Amino acid sequence: MGGTTDGNRAGRAGQAGPGSSDGTLENANADVVGMWVTADGHIRQELLPDGRYDEARGNRKSAYTGRYTVTGNHLDYVDDTGFTATGDIRDGVLYHEHLVLYREQKAP
Repeated sequence: MGGTTDGNRAGRAGQAGPGSSDGTLENANADVVGMWVTADGHIRQELLPDGRYDEARGNRKSAYTGRYTVTGNHLDYVDDTGFTATGDIRDGVLYHEHLVLYREQKAP
């Protein structure tokens, strides 16, 4: 899998895929926009419609930020420091490096 990991930054970002030069997603296949959360709620990754993401860890808001691209059900991430990682959506679950994130359901 793409990217490297270390104990503090596991789960960061990938290579550029389809998207315009201004970072907006064009012809993105999977519906990924929204908040994704680990089962314990410790990690919250918001995938924004403009191809950016903002990840909180515990009480640390915006612990990691960067951009992402989508090809089919595959995501490539590049954080703002250049660190890369990948993810895949399977059965509505985001497998992001060693993390398992679930789409947060909005209250009615």
